[in-house]
Amino acid sequence: MVDILVVGGAGYIGSHMVKLLRKSGYRVVVLDNLSGGFRDAVHDADLVIGSIADQGLLSSLFAKYRFSAVMHFASYIQVGESVKEPGKYYANNLAGTLTLLDAMRHAAVSRFIFSSTAAVYGTPEYVPMDERHPKLPINPYGRSKWMVEQALEDYDAAYGLKSICLRYFNAAGADPGGGLGERHNPETHLIPLVLQAASGRRDVVSIFGTDYDTPDGTCIRDYIHVADLCDAHLLALQRLLNGGESARFNLGNGYGFSVKEVIETARQVTGRAIAVCYEPRRAGDPPRLVADSRLAREELGWHTQRAGLEIIVADAWEWEQKYPWGDGPPALTVPTLFTGI
Repeated sequence: MVDILVVGGAGYIGSHMVKLLRKSGYRVVVLDNLSGGFRDAVHDADLVIGSIADQGLLSSLFAKYRFSAVMHFASYIQVGESVKEPGKYYANNLAGTLTLLDAMRHAAVSRFIFSSTAAVYGTPEYVPMDERHPKLPINPYGRSKWMVEQALEDYDAAYGLKSICLRYFNAAGADPGGGLGERHNPETHLIPLVLQAASGRRDVVSIFGTDYDTPDGTCIRDYIHVADLCDAHLLALQRLLNGGESARFNLGNGYGFSVKEVIETARQVTGRAIAVCYEPRRAGDPPRLVADSRLAREELGWHTQRAGLEIIVADAWEWEQKYPWGDGPPALTVPTLFTGI
């Protein structure tokens, strides 16, 4: 059986990936410090509680297992916080990742899947954006991810460490079976915020800016279902396991929806009233962010299965209804191997 280390596998996207890997026949070990993840989200995978900055823990972990690849989801992701606390983002997203890469190198593990972001592009010079778009990130979050991508190119040239970086646009939705979903604290993503208003957990949803150069004046974003994201990760993993070269791919649906369209779709899906309030524009919010993901389709054979906004919202609504206070399912017995930090 092929062993895969999933770093950050107790978080939103990582836990969905763990589920898919287990379903696909891989043995999975999760490394997560549980700062933003949940013990119950890893299901039957082995859980190691600890940090990617702990060199001793990493050495022990790589000595215990013969991992065929590492998938890395353990990043801080809040753009606004990154502006206020850049050190936190460079320490974890960049320095922590370099510590992980060096542990891999010393253990002769040479395949790496990296959770990157469309934020590496910065303000769009054209839409939809393909992988050739200039990389001009405008905040520490985006810069930390772009720095890792550049480091990975150097690690490939110097050490032969092969990597695939997957640049997400707006990850959304939930496990179609209702067993996993978003539990960020605080929540900053639009769809779960809207659904919290629909369920009564939130009084109102803020719309930041109504005077953008878009059909209804609100920002347009490309929402990609978390299940489709995970399918792309699995294809990327298989590419590397089969001897493929390093690569960089956008992951998006290729079309965008405005803030008002998301809210109206949520009203239709839930049958609930959703109150809104209008706020000034937020600094750094471009009018449109839409992906050109043709390269992933051509080279990975990736095709989205749950691309419709109604499907994305409906899956997220099933999660919100099933676990209305964001606590998730009852605690499961998870095999914890050892802890670090």
